[in-house]
Amino acid sequence: MSLVLLVALVLAAAVPLEARAGATQVGKASWYGPGLHGKKTASGERFNPQRLTAAHRRLPLGTQARVTNLKNGKAVTVIINDRGPHRGGRIIDLSRAAAQQLSMDGVARVRVEVLN
Repeated sequence: MSLVLLVALVLAAAVPLEARAGATQVGKASWYGPGLHGKKTASGERFNPQRLTAAHRRLPLGTQARVTNLKNGKAVTVIINDRGPHRGGRIIDLSRAAAQQLSMDGVARVRVEVLN
């Protein structure tokens, strides 16, 4: 029994804290996509600004995350399928469709919560 517990603890420690369900991060978000439609994302799929996707520096590709606009309380669930943002002090870049659901105009302060 203790071996099973030890293995479970080792596996849990191997997952970055921010990738665990329920983990949150607060910071700036923006949207990206002009001129990128059809280009390959880090996950290998083609970028479509009308899908609910996002780029994050460290969350595993395929992670579902709830992004909440802290100014108006609107939230959207996105799938992380790309890497970024690479500059500007932002924590996440959203597809245009996700940004529209949050009623974002440019940059917004958001909470990102890992769902899986």
